[in-house]
Amino acid sequence: MSETRKGLTYSDAGVDIAAGNDLVARIGPAAKRTARPGVMGALGGFGALFDLQAAGYRDPILVAATDGVGTKLRIAIDTGHLSTIGIDLVAMCVNDLVCQGAEPLFFLDYFATGKLAPEAAAQVVEGIAEGCARSGAALIGGETAEMPGMYAPGDFDLAGFAVGAMERGGALPADVAEGDVLLGLMSDGVHSNGFSLVRKIAEAEGLGWGDRAPFAEGTLGAALLVPTRLYVGPVLAALRAGGLRALAHVTGGGLTENLPRVLPEGLGARIDLGAWALPPVFGWLRAAGGVAEDEMLKSFNCGIGMVAVVAPDRAEALAALLATGGERVAVIGRVETGQGVAYDGRLG
Repeated sequence: MSETRKGLTYSDAGVDIAAGNDLVARIGPAAKRTARPGVMGALGGFGALFDLQAAGYRDPILVAATDGVGTKLRIAIDTGHLSTIGIDLVAMCVNDLVCQGAEPLFFLDYFATGKLAPEAAAQVVEGIAEGCARSGAALIGGETAEMPGMYAPGDFDLAGFAVGAMERGGALPADVAEGDVLLGLMSDGVHSNGFSLVRKIAEAEGLGWGDRAPFAEGTLGAALLVPTRLYVGPVLAALRAGGLRALAHVTGGGLTENLPRVLPEGLGARIDLGAWALPPVFGWLRAAGGVAEDEMLKSFNCGIGMVAVVAPDRAEALAALLATGGERVAVIGRVETGQGVAYDGRLG
């Protein structure tokens, strides 16, 4: 008798629906604590509903962003430290949303694996919920995909999708002009870009994730897994205060490629590399990898995770407001006639 006639089940094929149901039950409380005005219903439907009027919007424009965490995920999987990678996922999306002038409203996640390990998946999703709670976004849905044969044992992948809103006419960038001041908001480490190079440097140095970090206390893996900083709250406060003209999230491409994205044609930026101290992790990467300065500035955030372009007469007040909100702020340069980014001085 063939195997088919023996009554194969989905479980025999490697998909455990019961484990998926258990995961949904486990993450329900985490998602519930992210609820905010506008949320309609709970997890479990075929779609998720959100009421923009209940969220306080009169004439809203929706803004959407999607992203992942790159090969930083490899370090999280290899070390088993999964509780913060979800914060990275949220930050990569909502930090992009605020650069458009939007308030993050809700978030959905996609978690794909070969065989579902409910405890590991729950840690990841609870981290996502933590990122949502910190940024004022509701976790209103997602997808857990168990796909035997698609992933190596223990591996998984993540993607996130965020939606925000702003009132019509509130989009950034707006009115960027020559002489505008560049405020650099410090990063919390490497964030979620450049990890393919980070991993290559660690390998070349013969370092494992459990080895002592050359630039910090604790293990190398733990030091590199510090999550991407969430800039949402302080940046939205600065936007409401007036004088904020553009925001650039410093992700892949670094300062060199991300800042020009928010500058109009005919304008560039001049940055003083001596305006902030290069964090130790980047000093180690530069030295251990023999990475040239221009490559550092294109591959990593180098200590600046977000740049705010502000009106000159509002720079001091907005820097103080951002600092009150918990940001570490430095005046790093100005907008000038030209194109691209010009650098003065040297890193660190």
